[in-house]
Amino acid sequence: MAYTAENWPITAAMLPFPGTSAQGTHINDADASAWAAALTEVKEAGFVNADLTDSWVRPGDLSPGRLAEFRQTAQDVGIGTPAVSAIRRSVIDGRNWEANLAYSHRTIDAAAELGCEVVSFGLHQAITPEQQKQLWFWTVEGHKDPKGDREAWGNAVSRLRELGRHAADVGLLLSLEMYEDTYLGTADSSVRLVQDIGLSNVGLNPDLGNLIRLHRPVEDWRELVAKTLPYANFWHMKNYFRDEDAARDSYVTMPAPMESGLINYREAFKVALAAGFQGILCTEHYGGDGLSVSASNQEYLRRHILPKAAGYALGSSQVAQGRQQPAQPARV
Repeated sequence: MAYTAENWPITAAMLPFPGTSAQGTHINDADASAWAAALTEVKEAGFVNADLTDSWVRPGDLSPGRLAEFRQTAQDVGIGTPAVSAIRRSVIDGRNWEANLAYSHRTIDAAAELGCEVVSFGLHQAITPEQQKQLWFWTVEGHKDPKGDREAWGNAVSRLRELGRHAADVGLLLSLEMYEDTYLGTADSSVRLVQDIGLSNVGLNPDLGNLIRLHRPVEDWRELVAKTLPYANFWHMKNYFRDEDAARDSYVTMPAPMESGLINYREAFKVALAAGFQGILCTEHYGGDGLSVSASNQEYLRRHILPKAAGYALGSSQVAQGRQQPAQPARV
């Protein structure tokens, strides 16, 4: 059975929710009522699923008892947790790769305990002090993975393969989030990385917005879609307004609702279905009321983009696809 607009699992990114309170308490150490409050906001915005972005809760750092408490809290609220997105914990970070690798393994185990389908990792590293000064951090260049460094590439392959095998052992998909200036920063490099890892449960999270928002020349979004969707098994979805004046070397972007930005998701999703994609979707947005914009993005997907009936032609993906049922049918 192929997913349709009614039952395609769509998650809300937890990006709008801070990981630390005004008093300096991390959300991992907060009372369960603080978790319930955030998850209730997500539910009231119209979602039945949340993507546990670890800029909010870090499931891999919860004790067994607190992890069980978190799972019960989500169940009590009535929110599914089919995905965890662990960000800025690169396993080839020059100083912290061992700690990041250990954290990634803990995150996989925690995701399995929560009943997730997929865990998303990336190679992007911490935002730099200069990036933190900007209104939009992507307007200043951050970390760059070393080009042509065979040892660094080999380390990325072997360590991500290690995580992929762990994920497979506990019944999870592993998805690699595309991000600028890393080995997941171009379509060709991202596909090659998945191919070199060589595990069916390891695919791409083609977060196209991370690439088209840069204030410099970028790959055409159509080429990104055509090359990466055959290897996609999860999808962070957001959009940006983009203006280019190449003659003056001028590039400007800002966050946009999915239906309004540069990427035509109507066309992108046709390519996705032709490539056999059946992964969980995660709607994101930076700035303003990010949760409400994410909710509007979900409505846009269900009303206009996702197939209304199950009898559509579905291609064959190059990677394994999951099968996560939402907590209840979403209303279109």
